[in-house]
Amino acid sequence: MINKLIKTEEDYSLVLSRIENLMDAEANTPEAEELELLATLVELYEDEHYAMDTPEPIDAIKFRMEQLGLNQQGLVPFIGSKSKVSEILNKKRPLTLSMMRSLHQNLGIPAEIFLQKAGGSFPKAIPHTEWHLFPLKEMSKRGWIHPIKNLKDSAEEAMRLFINNCCPNGETIEACFRENSGNRTNAKTDSYALNSWCMRIMALAQKNTLKKKFDPANFTSDNLREIGKLSFFDEGPLLAMEFLEKHGIHLIIERHLPKTYLDGAALLLEDSTPVVGLTLRYDRIDNFWFCLLHELAHIVLHLGKENQNLFVDDMDIRTSGRGKQNDTEDEADSLAIESLIPNKIWSTAAAKTNPNKKNVLELAEYLKIHPACIAGKVRFDQNNFRLLSKLIGSGKIRTLFEV
Repeated sequence: MINKLIKTEEDYSLVLSRIENLMDAEANTPEAEELELLATLVELYEDEHYAMDTPEPIDAIKFRMEQLGLNQQGLVPFIGSKSKVSEILNKKRPLTLSMMRSLHQNLGIPAEIFLQKAGGSFPKAIPHTEWHLFPLKEMSKRGWIHPIKNLKDSAEEAMRLFINNCCPNGETIEACFRENSGNRTNAKTDSYALNSWCMRIMALAQKNTLKKKFDPANFTSDNLREIGKLSFFDEGPLLAMEFLEKHGIHLIIERHLPKTYLDGAALLLEDSTPVVGLTLRYDRIDNFWFCLLHELAHIVLHLGKENQNLFVDDMDIRTSGRGKQNDTEDEADSLAIESLIPNKIWSTAAAKTNPNKKNVLELAEYLKIHPACIAGKVRFDQNNFRLLSKLIGSGKIRTLFEV
């Protein structure tokens, strides 16, 4: 009886010969047990030395069509159109992930054949996601995703690569795909465009490793007041970016996408590093500092607490009063304003009761902040955006960041 592993071709031939002699063994006999053992030994040896190549996907499709008696028309429900079927079978068009999944589910072709990888499986689905609804053309135009032929058909592939760059482990990406109660968003916002922008911010942050790890205990409202005083300097926004990096916080500037109606966001990377993203949708000094401090207030007060990993903000809603009452956003507003202009000082300031240029400049000098921040508060409080228009610093921010 042979009872050892097959290690050579000679052993292999001997075992095959013995199996042939045992083929007629009756069940529940020592010979039948020996036959079962030898068959297992042969399988182990063949798996190692005679592994079969995985068939090409198109060959596997054609084989399955033949088995099921399908013609090209029979593949239309799984591939999309008769012309696409013809192009796929003639290898003139690549299979997309959605086609592969459909053929796998409906024709039973193993995923590992399509992926050309033993034990391979399709990526985990993201619920309720229509890949073609992402702003693929605009993203390709900006260089966010690689140019791909038939971009609409290959939307999932393009977006999967994009997602992997911003969230390699896939652990926090769901934050971008679910409604967040902390959001201050316009009712007309395109959620796919908004999600794309948020993921772009995450991807850019991933590329820039910070020397300092963020410690929430060492980043408080006192730091926000320090940052607010940087507004006093012409290059204050760049100094603020440097300050934040030293505290383990990313500041990313990226133009908004159409239909996002977005000014800024605060979010967490997979390693819990905070990121502030700003669009500079309105290129004004007052807008920059309020938006920055508002998002930083979210980091101090809210981010990472009660499963809140993402805040996105359209400040026009605050200005117009169109948004619903939101305590979280109101708290961030209050801390941002207090960091620039303490209410104790503002309540008795001449710039409040008589907001002329002289009074605004004197208060700015006293607080050591940019006059635009005070002018912006006056305009907002009085809901009069014609006031002090020469003090708000229009056209001064984008040039600093070269966007």
